[in-house]
Amino acid sequence: MLTKLLKRYTSTLYVQIWEDRLKVIDSARNKSFDDSPIVVIQTQDSGRKVISSIGKSAAISLKPNEIAVNPFSHPRALLSDFYVGEKLLQHAFKSISNAKFLRPRPKVIIHPMEKTEGGLTAIEKRAFTELALGAGAVAIKIHVGKTLDISELEFDTFQDEIKIESYSEEASQTTSNVATLLVYLVIVIIAVWYFGN
Repeated sequence: MLTKLLKRYTSTLYVQIWEDRLKVIDSARNKSFDDSPIVVIQTQDSGRKVISSIGKSAAISLKPNEIAVNPFSHPRALLSDFYVGEKLLQHAFKSISNAKFLRPRPKVIIHPMEKTEGGLTAIEKRAFTELALGAGAVAIKIHVGKTLDISELEFDTFQDEIKIESYSEEASQTTSNVATLLVYLVIVIIAVWYFGN
């Protein structure tokens, strides 16, 4: 029963990455995030750096204490800034998620759309895997090749043509699923108590 309940909140996301574009599709919910992968970082008076905005429009009018970073822009590789890329993916996942108060825990297929000549190195595969895990994914597969038809895509049966190994966070997923259920129960109990008084 717990597995069925949590599957309702687990979706499969298809992530396409270009140097100047990030597209995340959830066909099951008919939602997508499609924007320039620009992250604006603001340096506060205390010296602390925070993300102030994301997307193409965010970089149009930068303040003196802000810089625009593209984590997918580098002459030799598609991933140049791991931390900023992780935060960007977290934002994209959350923007198309139904879970407004909880961190989305999707299954993710990552598709680098350029700079893949000769295939991905083991380091690149690991970097993209860790990037998605850090953004909240519970299982990751990496695809290199033609664009996938997301409407017919099932994560569990998807086999990449080049047979890249997938990574699944099975052990920690169970712990995370239990924690998610407990959070839902606490919210329900608080709501019942609050509205009952």
